[in-house]
Amino acid sequence: MHINKFHFFCILLTASLLTLNSGSFSPEALAGVPVSARANALMVKTRPKVEAELAAKGFTLGEPVYMRIFKMPGELEVWIKKDSTFHFFKKYQICCYSGYPGPKLYEGDWQSPEGFYTVSADQLNPNSLYHLSFDIGYPNTFDKARKRTGSSIMVHGDCSSRGCFAMGDNSIEEIYLLAQAALSSGQARFSLHIFPFRMSLKNMQKFKKSPWISFWKDLQQGYSAFEASHQVPVIFVRNGRYRVKSRMEMAFTESNASRKKF
Repeated sequence: MHINKFHFFCILLTASLLTLNSGSFSPEALAGVPVSARANALMVKTRPKVEAELAAKGFTLGEPVYMRIFKMPGELEVWIKKDSTFHFFKKYQICCYSGYPGPKLYEGDWQSPEGFYTVSADQLNPNSLYHLSFDIGYPNTFDKARKRTGSSIMVHGDCSSRGCFAMGDNSIEEIYLLAQAALSSGQARFSLHIFPFRMSLKNMQKFKKSPWISFWKDLQQGYSAFEASHQVPVIFVRNGRYRVKSRMEMAFTESNASRKKF
């Protein structure tokens, strides 16, 4: 089923399960976040391990997250926000994804997307047939401008893919918990950036003859902006292309606009 294999209940479970320790999810905190008895049981099981790893690095479960995927070498990274910047937390090996480096173009092309996506609470699926999952938001504004088609592209468990990123069950439990906790603690949506590879100058030179090099140069702007500041850049689409502004650039533009009013 896959071309490339890289290593690619009710809101209340019970009051006791949802308040195992201080900081556990309350029914109020989970308001608006999809839940199920099975998913909540998995979160209760997974939580102690994740909290211990977070604490060892100075993080707390529920802090804002940012994720990025690199098709090569097949990794998903989770970053956690402290103060005004994101700090690396953990890397997960992708069990399986579909296709080759390059974007998804149409429904049924067995290709996983590349680009800049966001995930909100309603994109979580606690009842997934692939253990747990969340929809990455494909097609986004850019994809639609390019008339790209497809739907239900997920980061999920299991180890098979028809356009999705399959993480394996153990990894998706941790990733899902981090996402669910952040969204239920006030993060409106988190960014998920998907790249063909780490977009260093060396790698860009290596792939300079690819038919996707122009597209990848646009993606590189987002990659480089985050690498420089560890702040998720502002991404927008203009004339059918991705455009990127750093948070510093946005603050400067807004400051100038404010001064002009007076």
